[in-house]
Amino acid sequence: MTGSSCVKRPKPCLVKKADPATGVIRTSAMGCLAHNFCLSCSLLASSMQKAPCAPPLLKRRVQGGALGPSSTLPLPPTGTREAAFVYAISSAGVAFAVTRACSSGELEKCGCDRTVHGVSPEGFQWSGCSDNIAYGVAFSQSFVDVRERSKGASSSRALMNLHNNEAGRKAILTHMRVECKCHGVSGSCEVKTCWRAVPPFRQVGHALKEKFDGATEVEPRRVGSSRALVPRNAQFKPHTDEDLVYLEPSPDFCEQDMRSGVLGTRGRTCNKTSKAIDGCELLCCGRGFHTAQVELAERCSCKFHWCCFVKCRQCQRLVELHTCR
Repeated sequence: MTGSSCVKRPKPCLVKKADPATGVIRTSAMGCLAHNFCLSCSLLASSMQKAPCAPPLLKRRVQGGALGPSSTLPLPPTGTREAAFVYAISSAGVAFAVTRACSSGELEKCGCDRTVHGVSPEGFQWSGCSDNIAYGVAFSQSFVDVRERSKGASSSRALMNLHNNEAGRKAILTHMRVECKCHGVSGSCEVKTCWRAVPPFRQVGHALKEKFDGATEVEPRRVGSSRALVPRNAQFKPHTDEDLVYLEPSPDFCEQDMRSGVLGTRGRTCNKTSKAIDGCELLCCGRGFHTAQVELAERCSCKFHWCCFVKCRQCQRLVELHTCR
């Protein structure tokens, strides 16, 4: 089926969807246009994982670029804090992608958030196109959580994944911004109109990285008539909806184990002078490291030309590169 034929005559596509009350998987028909959009958003969310993942996790033994279903590499070991991060960032990515698509008019069933209107307590006028984060979150809940809800409430892994999915969406909600524009003579701010906007996705990634560092190890327990996740160590305070949780301790990620999704650290670039986790001593797990002189190509002597482009020279620089044995 080509994209043009789909747009002209939407054909029904079978899509599995979980009943929100029971978690039972039901098969329903929907237009292939909407179905293709779901897939596009998921692929976009998967690709967006790399942007926030790389800076926070690249310097750790678990490599950020390998986390995510968009990669051909296996996922990190299930039940670990690394897996918790992957589920959270994936869920946030879908909510973010759908919300932005609503605001840009790419979807027929949603648009700007029209519930944000009138005058705020601060005295400015709500106007413009506020991001419809409520729709994005609701879509993420129904689309991302389906697989976990189909496992039933008794699965410890499902409870963990559902919790982390929600924590990812909370990371967007708690960092929503108010953006404003001034109106008046010569740029004066006689009248100010504002709207609500989602934060940059990189900011969401860094917020979840902080939650990753402070993730709580939990275990399932019977609470009343249902099972819930509680801290394994009773001395720790209970986690909130915004915290990440995990069931199993992480491996050391030193040696490669592709079946478990562990890439190992051999060949990884390390920092010879650092005493932190990115330093050669820790990152290379005591195996030592190789040092080589490499020629690095980079842009230099950049000049702006009217109108309108920047032209740079290609310069070569000799650098010392350290890689783990």
